Amino acid sequence: MKKLILLAIFVIGATAATQAQTISENALGLRFGGGNGYGAEVSYQRGLGDNNRLEFDLGWRNDKNNYDAIKLTGLYQWVWNIEGGFNWYAGLGGGVGSISAKDNYDNRDYRYYDETFIFLAGDIGIEYNFDIPLLISLDFRPEFGFHNNDNDRIDDFSPDIALGLRYQF
Repeated sequence: MKKLILLAIFVIGATAATQAQTISENALGLRFGGGNGYGAEVSYQRGLGDNNRLEFDLGWRNDKNNYDAIKLTGLYQWVWNIEGGFNWYAGLGGGVGSISAKDNYDNRDYRYYDETFIFLAGDIGIEYNFDIPLLISLDFRPEFGFHNNDNDRIDDFSPDIALGLRYQF
């Protein structure tokens, strides 16, 4: 009877261990968005525990004639397992950025502006953790910016949908 009880405890423990959430300690890759004008961002995730992590994203754009921009985002994320390798996550954070641009105004005059801004961001998404060290994700990130310029090109609210591909190590 003792062997049967020990075997049952072992089977239950092994089953629970296979269902436990695991987050990679490190993941590095690209986040392909398009809503905010920065294009692809270099993305790094650092696992903090079994179900939370930090994410840092660096985006930049360099147009020789009209537009230069850089943005750094930091998020704290909570991760929940759906089934197998599927997870969903939500997070909060913020960041800082800078824009330097030249607009053609009425096809005659140019208007120049330089802007540094800060923003708050949320994040919600779904990801799949493959058996190989690849993590693919799709997320929605609304950003709320704070700046001191009344420029039409810089929005206070900027939603972004992105596809992420990251190598886990």
